Amino acid sequence: MTAPLMSLTWTDHLTGRQGFLVVDRLVRGVSSGGLRMRAGCTLDEVTGLARGMTMKEALHYNPEGRYVPLGGAKGGIDCDPREPGAYDLLVRYLRAMRPYVESLWTTGEDLGLTQDLVDRAASEAGLVSSVQAVYPLLDDEAAARQRLADAFAVDVDGIGLDELVGGCGVAESVLTALDRAGVAYAGTRVAVQGLGTMGGATARFLTRAGLTVVAVADIKGTIANSAGLDIEALLAARDAYGTVDRAVLRPGDRELPGDAWLSGGAEVLVPAAVSYAIDTTNQERITARWIVEAANMPVLPEAEELLSARGVTVLPDVVVNSGTNAWWWWTLFGDIDADADAAFAHTRRSMRALVEQMLARAERDGTTPRAAAHAIVADRLPVIAERFGWYR
Repeated sequence: MTAPLMSLTWTDHLTGRQGFLVVDRLVRGVSSGGLRMRAGCTLDEVTGLARGMTMKEALHYNPEGRYVPLGGAKGGIDCDPREPGAYDLLVRYLRAMRPYVESLWTTGEDLGLTQDLVDRAASEAGLVSSVQAVYPLLDDEAAARQRLADAFAVDVDGIGLDELVGGCGVAESVLTALDRAGVAYAGTRVAVQGLGTMGGATARFLTRAGLTVVAVADIKGTIANSAGLDIEALLAARDAYGTVDRAVLRPGDRELPGDAWLSGGAEVLVPAAVSYAIDTTNQERITARWIVEAANMPVLPEAEELLSARGVTVLPDVVVNSGTNAWWWWTLFGDIDADADAAFAHTRRSMRALVEQMLARAERDGTTPRAAAHAIVADRLPVIAERFGWYR
């Protein structure tokens, strides 16, 4: 595996806290990848995420589309976003990274940060936009920016379209796996770790598809109901960090320890919160048939090997949670309009095709879905490099 193109460590002059930027690859001179803020964030973590972004971009390469995949990058700040002073730290980080955001790194929300917060901090840091590096690649910048702004203003049953498209992609990944296995949606039980942007939207789409969400976990613990949770009520009772107000729980809902979601009898587990949630020890408790990685890097590689050996299929993050990033660019470049129906239809179609291709490749090669996804990327990156060069 090649080293990233660029790796930076920033130390805040006021607090001594560190932030990171890793650019794994440039395509047409630009890279794409979100900015996360969490206590304990490391350079190695951000490096892995940046490599994952290169893969996500390559997986959505369509020679006929207006959106041309960018290179992969990622930013990270070692701080709990709930701490006093976290926002000011975010602004100082973006001021320090301003030359890169202006010229080669497009970014947005990730773990611990909302897009509204990133936008507000970017403006305070003197940036035009967190994605301004891509503007020179657009045919009509004004129209493209308006289209993206209009898309972010779309609300669907109380949740913004930008918060829903990623979960739509995760849900479609689950449904594609079930369809290939001949498993009915009705009666299939799901446990979700994290009810923030990605986990909440995934739970909504899976419930509406007919699956039963029997457990959700947040920072306070696990909420479980073997008959199914009222997902819409839980979504409406979340705070900005995805923590559910327990006052809305029904008599049949149980409060369990935080890790109870792992072993609640569900056929599908959706880790949609932190990285490294499933390790070599707690994987022993998992009886699910599928683990669908809505979060970035939630299953440790060593744990995935053990899970695979006993027949548990892990659908990898580089495919499963790539819908949000792709939707940004489909909208900005003009492959879709600022419309919820168009966004969901395009996301479902693209994600289903990608997951089908990955699972078929895994079956053909006798490998895991992750290895199959990596093989697809290995096929596509040279094609992208030949068309656009390594840095241009």
